[in-house]
Amino acid sequence: MESTGEQNHTAVTEFILLGFGSGPGTQVLPFVLFLVIYLTTVLGNTIMVLIIRIDPHLHTPMYFFLMNLSLLDLCYSSTIAPKAMAIFLQGSKTISYYGCAAQFFFFALFVVIEALILTAMAYDRYIAICNPLLYPVTMSKRVCVQLIVASYICGGAHSLVETSFTFSLSYCGPKEINHFFCDGPPLLNLSCSDIYINKLVMFVLSGFIIVITSGIILISYTYIIYAILRIRSAKGRSRTLSTCSSHMVAVALFFATVSFMYAQPSSMSSPHRSKVVSVFYTLVIPMLNPFIYSLRNKDVKNALRRTIGRKMISK
Repeated sequence: MESTGEQNHTAVTEFILLGFGSGPGTQVLPFVLFLVIYLTTVLGNTIMVLIIRIDPHLHTPMYFFLMNLSLLDLCYSSTIAPKAMAIFLQGSKTISYYGCAAQFFFFALFVVIEALILTAMAYDRYIAICNPLLYPVTMSKRVCVQLIVASYICGGAHSLVETSFTFSLSYCGPKEINHFFCDGPPLLNLSCSDIYINKLVMFVLSGFIIVITSGIILISYTYIIYAILRIRSAKGRSRTLSTCSSHMVAVALFFATVSFMYAQPSSMSSPHRSKVVSVFYTLVIPMLNPFIYSLRNKDVKNALRRTIGRKMISK
Protein backbone atom coordinates (compact mmCIF):
# COMPACT_ATOMS: atom_id res chain seq x y z
CA MET A 1 0.00 0.00 0.00
CA GLU A 2 1.10 3.55 -0.74
CA SER A 3 0.18 6.57 1.29
CA THR A 4 -0.78 9.78 -0.54
CA GLY A 5 -1.81 12.54 1.82
CA GLU A 6 -4.44 11.08 4.15
CA GLN A 7 -5.63 8.44 1.70
CA ASN A 8 -4.25 5.00 1.00
CA HIS A 9 -4.07 3.76 -2.60
CA THR A 10 -3.22 0.31 -3.91
CA ALA A 11 -0.17 0.53 -6.16
CA VAL A 12 -0.76 -0.60 -9.74
CA THR A 13 1.12 -3.80 -10.64
CA GLU A 14 -0.18 -4.06 -14.20
CA PHE A 15 -1.79 -1.93 -16.89
CA ILE A 16 -4.51 -2.62 -19.46
CA LEU A 17 -3.80 -1.60 -23.06
CA LEU A 18 -7.14 -0.68 -24.61
CA GLY A 19 -5.89 -0.69 -28.19
CA PHE A 20 -8.49 0.63 -30.63
CA GLY A 21 -11.62 -0.51 -28.85
CA SER A 22 -13.06 -2.25 -25.81
CA GLY A 23 -14.73 -5.28 -27.40
CA PRO A 24 -12.96 -8.32 -28.92
CA GLY A 25 -14.84 -7.94 -32.23
CA THR A 26 -13.45 -4.47 -32.85
CA GLN A 27 -9.87 -5.74 -32.62
CA VAL A 28 -9.77 -8.15 -35.60
CA LEU A 29 -9.19 -5.49 -38.26
CA PRO A 30 -6.31 -3.81 -36.36
CA PHE A 31 -4.76 -7.26 -35.82
CA VAL A 32 -4.82 -8.08 -39.55
CA LEU A 33 -3.52 -4.62 -40.43
CA PHE A 34 -0.69 -4.80 -37.89
CA LEU A 35 0.20 -8.34 -38.98
CA VAL A 36 0.51 -7.36 -42.66
CA ILE A 37 2.52 -4.25 -41.81
CA TYR A 38 4.81 -6.10 -39.40
CA LEU A 39 5.53 -9.02 -41.76
CA THR A 40 6.26 -6.56 -44.59
CA THR A 41 8.55 -4.59 -42.27
CA VAL A 42 10.50 -7.69 -41.23
CA LEU A 43 10.81 -8.96 -44.81
CA GLY A 44 11.75 -5.61 -46.35
CA ASN A 45 14.32 -4.61 -43.74
CA THR A 46 15.85 -8.09 -43.59
CA ILE A 47 16.32 -8.08 -47.38
CA MET A 48 17.86 -4.61 -47.18
CA VAL A 49 20.36 -5.71 -44.50
CA LEU A 50 21.32 -8.86 -46.42
CA ILE A 51 21.79 -7.03 -49.73
CA ILE A 52 24.04 -4.42 -48.15
CA ARG A 53 26.06 -7.08 -46.33
CA ILE A 54 26.43 -9.35 -49.39
CA ASP A 55 27.11 -6.84 -52.19
CA PRO A 56 30.60 -5.24 -51.97
CA HIS A 57 29.43 -2.32 -54.15
CA LEU A 58 27.30 -1.19 -51.21
CA HIS A 59 30.10 -1.21 -48.64
CA THR A 60 30.14 2.58 -48.38
CA PRO A 61 29.30 4.95 -45.48
CA MET A 62 25.85 5.78 -46.86
CA TYR A 63 24.81 2.13 -47.02
CA PHE A 64 26.48 1.39 -43.68
CA PHE A 65 24.08 3.90 -42.13
CA LEU A 66 21.19 2.51 -44.15
CA MET A 67 21.94 -1.03 -42.94
CA ASN A 68 21.93 0.20 -39.34
CA LEU A 69 18.67 2.05 -40.00
CA SER A 70 17.10 -1.17 -41.30
CA LEU A 71 18.32 -3.13 -38.25
CA LEU A 72 16.94 -0.40 -36.02
CA ASP A 73 13.56 -0.46 -37.79
CA LEU A 74 13.36 -4.22 -37.16
CA CYS A 75 13.94 -3.68 -33.43
CA TYR A 76 11.74 -0.59 -33.35
CA SER A 77 8.65 -2.25 -34.83
CA SER A 78 9.27 -5.48 -32.86
CA THR A 79 9.05 -3.50 -29.62
CA ILE A 80 5.48 -2.47 -30.47
CA ALA A 81 3.80 -4.80 -32.97
CA PRO A 82 3.90 -8.29 -31.32
CA LYS A 83 2.41 -7.12 -28.01
CA ALA A 84 -0.14 -4.92 -29.81
CA MET A 85 -1.28 -7.86 -31.96
CA ALA A 86 -1.59 -10.01 -28.83
CA ILE A 87 -3.88 -7.53 -27.08
CA PHE A 88 -6.04 -7.18 -30.20
CA LEU A 89 -7.01 -10.88 -30.02
CA GLN A 90 -6.63 -11.89 -26.37
CA GLY A 91 -9.41 -11.49 -23.88
CA SER A 92 -6.81 -10.23 -21.42
CA LYS A 93 -5.13 -7.00 -22.53
CA THR A 94 -2.88 -6.66 -19.52
CA ILE A 95 0.79 -5.81 -19.47
CA SER A 96 2.80 -5.99 -16.27
CA TYR A 97 4.18 -2.84 -14.66
CA TYR A 98 7.77 -3.85 -15.46
CA GLY A 99 6.81 -5.08 -18.92
CA CYS A 100 5.29 -1.67 -19.61
CA ALA A 101 8.45 0.04 -18.30
CA ALA A 102 10.63 -2.15 -20.55
CA GLN A 103 8.50 -1.45 -23.62
CA PHE A 104 8.57 2.27 -22.91
CA PHE A 105 12.36 2.22 -22.41
CA PHE A 106 13.10 0.45 -25.69
CA PHE A 107 10.58 2.53 -27.61
CA ALA A 108 12.14 5.77 -26.33
CA LEU A 109 15.60 4.35 -27.08
CA PHE A 110 14.90 3.35 -30.68
CA VAL A 111 12.94 6.47 -31.67
CA VAL A 112 15.84 8.73 -30.62
CA ILE A 113 18.46 6.53 -32.27
CA GLU A 114 16.46 6.61 -35.51
CA ALA A 115 16.43 10.41 -35.44
CA LEU A 116 20.20 10.50 -34.84
CA ILE A 117 20.98 7.99 -37.61
CA LEU A 118 18.86 9.98 -40.06
CA THR A 119 20.87 13.05 -38.99
CA ALA A 120 24.16 11.21 -39.55
CA MET A 121 22.95 10.20 -43.03
CA ALA A 122 22.20 13.85 -43.84
CA TYR A 123 25.70 14.83 -42.73
CA ASP A 124 27.13 12.02 -44.88
CA ARG A 125 25.30 13.37 -47.96
CA TYR A 126 26.50 16.90 -47.16
CA ILE A 127 30.15 15.78 -47.08
CA ALA A 128 29.76 13.62 -50.21
CA ILE A 129 28.22 16.44 -52.29
CA CYS A 130 29.79 19.60 -50.85
CA ASN A 131 33.26 18.29 -49.90
CA PRO A 132 33.85 15.21 -52.07
CA LEU A 133 37.65 15.41 -51.85
CA LEU A 134 37.51 15.16 -48.05
CA TYR A 135 34.85 12.45 -48.05
CA PRO A 136 37.14 9.38 -47.69
CA VAL A 137 38.82 10.94 -44.64
CA THR A 138 35.85 12.69 -43.06
CA MET A 139 33.53 9.69 -43.39
CA SER A 140 36.04 6.92 -42.69
CA LYS A 141 34.87 3.59 -41.31
CA ARG A 142 36.02 4.61 -37.85
CA VAL A 143 34.02 7.85 -37.96
CA CYS A 144 30.90 6.01 -39.15
CA VAL A 145 31.16 3.50 -36.31
CA GLN A 146 31.68 6.32 -33.82
CA LEU A 147 28.56 8.09 -35.08
CA ILE A 148 26.49 4.92 -34.65
CA VAL A 149 27.90 4.28 -31.16
CA ALA A 150 27.26 7.92 -30.18
CA SER A 151 23.66 7.56 -31.42
CA TYR A 152 23.10 4.57 -29.16
CA ILE A 153 24.72 6.28 -26.16
CA CYS A 154 22.61 9.43 -26.60
CA GLY A 155 19.48 7.35 -27.18
CA GLY A 156 20.20 5.28 -24.07
CA ALA A 157 20.74 8.37 -21.92
CA HIS A 158 17.52 9.96 -23.15
CA SER A 159 15.53 6.76 -22.66
CA LEU A 160 16.92 6.25 -19.15
CA VAL A 161 15.89 9.77 -18.12
CA GLU A 162 12.42 9.48 -19.66
CA THR A 163 11.78 6.04 -18.15
CA SER A 164 13.09 7.04 -14.71
CA PHE A 165 10.89 10.14 -14.59
CA THR A 166 7.79 8.34 -15.89
CA PHE A 167 7.99 5.28 -13.63
CA SER A 168 9.04 7.17 -10.52
CA LEU A 169 5.45 8.49 -10.42
CA SER A 170 2.73 6.83 -8.36
CA TYR A 171 0.13 4.84 -10.28
CA CYS A 172 -2.82 3.99 -8.07
CA GLY A 173 -5.69 3.58 -10.54
CA PRO A 174 -7.29 3.69 -13.03
CA LYS A 175 -4.91 1.44 -14.95
CA GLU A 176 -6.40 1.48 -18.49
CA ILE A 177 -3.94 2.96 -21.00
CA ASN A 178 -5.88 4.43 -23.91
CA HIS A 179 -3.27 3.29 -26.43
CA PHE A 180 -1.90 0.14 -28.08
CA PHE A 181 1.52 0.41 -26.37
CA CYS A 182 3.09 2.04 -23.32
CA ASP A 183 3.74 5.58 -24.49
CA GLY A 184 4.60 8.57 -22.31
CA PRO A 185 1.56 10.90 -22.57
CA PRO A 186 -1.16 8.27 -21.88
CA LEU A 187 0.92 6.89 -18.99
CA LEU A 188 1.27 10.33 -17.41
CA ASN A 189 -2.50 10.79 -17.57
CA LEU A 190 -2.95 7.74 -15.30
CA SER A 191 -0.63 8.93 -12.55
CA CYS A 192 -1.98 10.13 -9.23
CA SER A 193 1.18 12.23 -8.70
CA ASP A 194 1.86 15.78 -9.83
CA ILE A 195 2.97 15.37 -13.47
CA TYR A 196 3.89 18.97 -14.27
CA ILE A 197 7.65 18.33 -14.03
CA ASN A 198 7.34 15.13 -16.06
CA LYS A 199 5.42 16.85 -18.85
CA LEU A 200 7.96 19.65 -18.87
CA VAL A 201 10.90 17.22 -19.01
CA MET A 202 9.27 15.22 -21.83
CA PHE A 203 8.46 18.36 -23.81
CA VAL A 204 11.94 19.87 -23.33
CA LEU A 205 13.86 16.67 -24.09
CA SER A 206 11.75 15.82 -27.14
CA GLY A 207 11.86 19.40 -28.37
CA PHE A 208 15.63 19.59 -27.87
CA ILE A 209 16.26 16.39 -29.84
CA ILE A 210 13.88 17.42 -32.63
CA VAL A 211 15.35 20.94 -32.88
CA ILE A 212 18.99 19.77 -32.86
CA THR A 213 18.56 16.88 -35.30
CA SER A 214 16.19 18.68 -37.68
CA GLY A 215 18.43 21.77 -37.50
CA ILE A 216 21.50 19.79 -38.58
CA ILE A 217 19.49 18.14 -41.36
CA LEU A 218 18.11 21.48 -42.60
CA ILE A 219 21.56 23.10 -42.59
CA SER A 220 23.04 20.10 -44.40
CA TYR A 221 20.37 20.16 -47.09
CA THR A 222 20.61 23.93 -47.47
CA TYR A 223 24.25 23.50 -48.46
CA ILE A 224 23.40 20.44 -50.58
CA ILE A 225 20.69 22.27 -52.54
CA TYR A 226 22.99 25.26 -53.03
CA ALA A 227 25.72 22.93 -54.34
CA ILE A 228 23.24 21.20 -56.67
CA LEU A 229 22.03 24.51 -58.10
CA ARG A 230 25.63 25.39 -58.98
CA ILE A 231 25.93 22.30 -61.20
CA ARG A 232 25.54 23.47 -64.78
CA SER A 233 24.23 20.35 -66.49
CA ALA A 234 20.66 19.21 -65.86
CA LYS A 235 21.81 15.58 -65.92
CA GLY A 236 24.42 16.29 -63.28
CA ARG A 237 21.88 18.03 -61.05
CA SER A 238 19.42 15.17 -61.45
CA ARG A 239 22.06 12.51 -60.68
CA THR A 240 23.29 14.36 -57.60
CA LEU A 241 19.77 15.00 -56.31
CA SER A 242 18.88 11.32 -56.74
CA THR A 243 21.58 10.35 -54.23
CA CYS A 244 19.76 12.13 -51.41
CA SER A 245 16.09 12.28 -52.50
CA SER A 246 15.21 9.01 -50.73
CA HIS A 247 16.69 10.26 -47.50
CA MET A 248 14.80 13.55 -47.79
CA VAL A 249 11.50 11.64 -48.10
CA ALA A 250 12.32 9.41 -45.10
CA VAL A 251 13.34 12.41 -42.97
CA ALA A 252 10.20 14.36 -43.86
CA LEU A 253 7.91 11.45 -42.93
CA PHE A 254 9.66 10.66 -39.65
CA PHE A 255 10.15 14.17 -38.26
CA ALA A 256 6.70 15.38 -39.29
CA THR A 257 4.94 12.63 -37.33
CA VAL A 258 7.27 12.68 -34.32
CA SER A 259 7.03 16.47 -34.06
CA PHE A 260 3.25 16.23 -34.24
CA MET A 261 3.24 13.77 -31.33
CA TYR A 262 5.83 15.15 -28.92
CA ALA A 263 6.50 18.80 -29.77
CA GLN A 264 2.95 20.07 -29.34
CA PRO A 265 1.22 21.17 -26.11
CA SER A 266 -0.83 18.41 -24.48
CA SER A 267 -3.95 20.60 -24.68
CA MET A 268 -3.88 20.26 -28.48
CA SER A 269 -3.63 16.47 -28.60
CA SER A 270 -6.43 13.88 -28.60
CA PRO A 271 -6.16 10.14 -27.76
CA HIS A 272 -7.67 8.90 -31.05
CA ARG A 273 -5.52 11.15 -33.23
CA SER A 274 -2.41 10.26 -31.21
CA LYS A 275 -3.03 6.54 -31.75
CA VAL A 276 -3.42 6.97 -35.51
CA VAL A 277 -0.24 9.05 -35.77
CA SER A 278 1.58 6.53 -33.53
CA VAL A 279 0.72 3.72 -35.94
CA PHE A 280 2.33 5.74 -38.70
CA TYR A 281 5.71 6.41 -37.08
CA THR A 282 6.06 3.17 -35.10
CA LEU A 283 4.98 0.74 -37.84
CA VAL A 284 4.27 2.34 -41.22
CA ILE A 285 7.52 4.31 -41.55
CA PRO A 286 9.74 1.29 -40.65
CA MET A 287 7.79 -0.63 -43.30
CA LEU A 288 8.16 2.12 -45.92
CA ASN A 289 11.87 2.85 -45.41
CA PRO A 290 13.16 -0.19 -47.38
CA PHE A 291 10.86 0.67 -50.29
CA ILE A 292 11.81 4.37 -50.19
CA TYR A 293 15.51 3.55 -50.31
CA SER A 294 15.25 0.74 -52.85
CA LEU A 295 12.67 1.95 -55.35
CA ARG A 296 14.39 5.33 -55.75
CA ASN A 297 17.95 4.00 -55.60
CA LYS A 298 19.68 2.48 -58.63
CA ASP A 299 22.55 1.06 -56.54
CA VAL A 300 20.18 -0.99 -54.37
CA LYS A 301 18.14 -2.19 -57.36
CA ASN A 302 21.31 -3.20 -59.22
CA ALA A 303 22.62 -4.99 -56.12
CA LEU A 304 19.31 -6.87 -55.84
CA ARG A 305 19.55 -7.91 -59.49
CA ARG A 306 23.15 -9.08 -59.02
CA THR A 307 22.20 -11.06 -55.92
CA ILE A 308 19.23 -12.72 -57.65
CA GLY A 309 21.40 -13.37 -60.71
CA ARG A 310 24.05 -15.12 -58.64
CA LYS A 311 21.38 -17.29 -57.00
CA MET A 312 19.96 -18.25 -60.40
CA ILE A 313 23.40 -19.12 -61.78
CA SER A 314 24.29 -21.20 -58.72
CA LYS A 315 21.16 -23.28 -59.32
